[in-house]
Amino acid sequence: MTLEQAARGGVDAVVVYDGRLLMVAAQDSWGLPSGAPQPAESAQAGAARLVYELTGYLVDGTSVLRSQGTAGEDARPAVVCQLLSQAPSAEARLGPEQIRWAPFTEALDAGLPEAVRDYLVGHSPV
Repeated sequence: MTLEQAARGGVDAVVVYDGRLLMVAAQDSWGLPSGAPQPAESAQAGAARLVYELTGYLVDGTSVLRSQGTAGEDARPAVVCQLLSQAPSAEARLGPEQIRWAPFTEALDAGLPEAVRDYLVGHSPV
């Protein structure tokens, strides 16, 4: 993925910890922390920044998930992020009631992109 492709659309952050997925309130449901990267920002850096701004959790964007199916230019990148802080910063845009750690089994029913669902299934705790 080029910087231009990441900047054109948005990016989803996939933050997992202890068999749970970080989710944020999105309209009438829960979704992944997401938004648009800055013009010169990689998808990984954009995802890490967005997670911090929205939730206050410090993360490191490590890898971009690729869909097994059609990965056209319209495909929104999902970035796996490693949690670096156990407690969120008080500077988060979202309040505690708008942030939750959902068990993978619940998260799989939340209408996540295929690449994210595949990642969660492959990383479910035994």
